[in-house]
Amino acid sequence: MRIGLLGTGPWAAMAHAPALGAHPGVDFAGVWGRRPSAAKELADRFGTRAYDDVDALFAEVDAVAVALPPAVQADLAVRAARAGRHLLLDKPLATTVEQGRAVVDAVRESGVASVVFFTTRFQTQPAAWIAEQAGARGWFAGRAQWLGALFGHDSGSPFADSPWRREKGALWDVGPHALSVLLPVLGDARVVTAAAPGPGDTVHLVLAHAGGASSTLTLSLSAPPAAAGATVELRGESGVAVLPTSDEDAVTALAHAADALLTAVGTGRPHACDAAFGLRVTEILAEAEALLEGRTG
Repeated sequence: MRIGLLGTGPWAAMAHAPALGAHPGVDFAGVWGRRPSAAKELADRFGTRAYDDVDALFAEVDAVAVALPPAVQADLAVRAARAGRHLLLDKPLATTVEQGRAVVDAVRESGVASVVFFTTRFQTQPAAWIAEQAGARGWFAGRAQWLGALFGHDSGSPFADSPWRREKGALWDVGPHALSVLLPVLGDARVVTAAAPGPGDTVHLVLAHAGGASSTLTLSLSAPPAAAGATVELRGESGVAVLPTSDEDAVTALAHAADALLTAVGTGRPHACDAAFGLRVTEILAEAEALLEGRTG
């Protein structure tokens, strides 16, 4: 499968390009970016071609991987799907329901495969744990704390100055990760409640799930470095289950996501983390955002 990369920022350079360049099942066919000079630099580093015209890239590949801000991703994903190109997307799929729905509609109408990269879902041990807990019964409550130290500290992270993260905060950056773990185990969110924001960009959500359990989410990119980390705990008839940590990095997880896209293309069966799941995550986060901002509807 010939695959092109859209995006030239830190995430594209640190994760997407290395994963695609080393993957034995894909031909890393080119890079397009909003800055042509950056596209050329990244393409040269990985021995592939830089494209100045995104439609020219679409014309010469079977699929695209996207490492761009969510609003830019959503618009280009619609164009790529309409061109018949399969999609390896990043979370969040979009930051508005309208944009997310447009991607899903384009995927459905074009019949292309889609995978949204929620990191934890493509790490071997956490993915196996999620599948095991999803098969268990009698969950009573879940707790997810996804705390980063990106803001308010000299983190040195290349993502600290990301404009979309600065604007949308932890709700949209790490919220998708927490939901990607809780939803397949506890079921869809029937009721969403958002508590008053905490320090920095910290937010608290309470969800009532279709399976009967409830869950709480604490999300932040403003935590003290010593407090940063991710924890998911489930409690129910089977006792207590805690999400295991993984020693697999983002490059390895992205390679697994590429495997998942190849499988979806080959079998015609949607992956659990397809664009439709990405849209559902966007809907829940948009509802929480509206509650936090005092909006209704």
